Amino acid sequence: QGLLARISDLLLCRWTCRNCCQKCFDCSCCQTNEDEVEILGPFPAQTPAWLISSQNEDKDGDSDNTISELPPTLQDVSPDRRRSSSDTSRSTYSLTRRISSLESRRPSSPLVDIKPIEFGIIGAKKEIVQPTILRKTYTPDDYFRKFEPRLYSLDSNSDDMDSLTDEEILSKYQLGMLHFSTQYDLLHNYLIVRVIEAKDLPPPISYDGSRQDMAHSNPYVKICLLPDQKNSKQTGVKRKTQNPVFEERYTFEIPFLEAQRRTLLLTVVDFDKFSRHCVIGKVSMPLSDVDLVKGGHWWKALVPSSQNEVELGELLLSLNYLPSAGRLNVDIIRAKQLLQTDMSQGSDPFVKIQLVHGLKLTKTKKTSCMRGTIDPFYNESFSFKVPQEELENASLVFTVYGHNVKSSNDFIGRIVIGQYSTGAPESNHWRRMLNTHRTAVEQWHSLRSRQDCDRVSPASLEAT
Repeated sequence: QGLLARISDLLLCRWTCRNCCQKCFDCSCCQTNEDEVEILGPFPAQTPAWLISSQNEDKDGDSDNTISELPPTLQDVSPDRRRSSSDTSRSTYSLTRRISSLESRRPSSPLVDIKPIEFGIIGAKKEIVQPTILRKTYTPDDYFRKFEPRLYSLDSNSDDMDSLTDEEILSKYQLGMLHFSTQYDLLHNYLIVRVIEAKDLPPPISYDGSRQDMAHSNPYVKICLLPDQKNSKQTGVKRKTQNPVFEERYTFEIPFLEAQRRTLLLTVVDFDKFSRHCVIGKVSMPLSDVDLVKGGHWWKALVPSSQNEVELGELLLSLNYLPSAGRLNVDIIRAKQLLQTDMSQGSDPFVKIQLVHGLKLTKTKKTSCMRGTIDPFYNESFSFKVPQEELENASLVFTVYGHNVKSSNDFIGRIVIGQYSTGAPESNHWRRMLNTHRTAVEQWHSLRSRQDCDRVSPASLEAT
């Protein structure tokens, strides 16, 4: 009951008997009487002996206090019975007091202190973030007035073409019809597109819409598989007719599963030798909607195209600068889908390269002329002497012409690379070349019109 008892409590399990050093559930000295109160809670069904014995209190004092504090029913019994009951009641009441003391020392259920959540970084000032209160957003009266009604109106540009029949489209737009066929060759893994004919094409209209320029059009058809518009093909130009017969066949090497994910786009274009070619109309057909292996023929009504003018083509260039020799090397590799300048035999394109220092033209070179093609291969190299201190003020002007024997050469397209570049792709190509000396840098470029180049690049004004 003194220091040794406390040390033994620490060394032995709290449920181990001090007398026999056995488990209190197994030893005979710790068995309880049947008259004792059953304890419910975290204690075992058999009460340990150390809870029954009174600690550091006078037995006589406990006896008197116990008798005085007993209920009246226990005080009225006989002395002999009272003595036997007193022993049992003393131990039971002592156990009750001990349980009460333990309950008072047992921690109560935790209280959650709800405080604002604090977020912070070690070494930084903490900031208290209070929970926000959801409020109804305020919508001004003129909020919906900011929308442009024309973007949501049911005009010709926003109609769902799939909901209209070919007769309705033809009567609405009056752009004519196109006859074509498709079939996939499983043996050779390519798609066959046959452009047969067109009929009832509209006559050419001037840009201001006031009068007709000519009585007849000079139509041709461009074919591509969306979304790839770069690898397109085109038919020959049929002169002065609104009902052209093409009967031309083209193949696209593409896997069958990939072909089913593509959309066939046929664009009918009006050839104009003295200005940019104008788009008459287009036909688009998802190849997933047709049986490619079986194939078929279709008459489709032409619908308006958002692209009123045809692209001028693309040019593949390679640039390389040698700082030690002070030489700027230019490779003209190839071009594709150039604008057709000759109605009968396509084009005879060549490329002119001009070096401009600041705003002064210093050197001009040109490639050979490729006969009768709109997809020429050049693979020709040119070298210009440009000191490194003058490189940042240099510009290269690339102009594609169609050779014409009877008159001046036909302009096709132009780009400028260098100090006065004509766009972001050209500036990016020049920057890559400056950052990688002694290494050739290739890039495709889309040709631009003369007016576009002259508007953004002073070097284009100095070129001829």
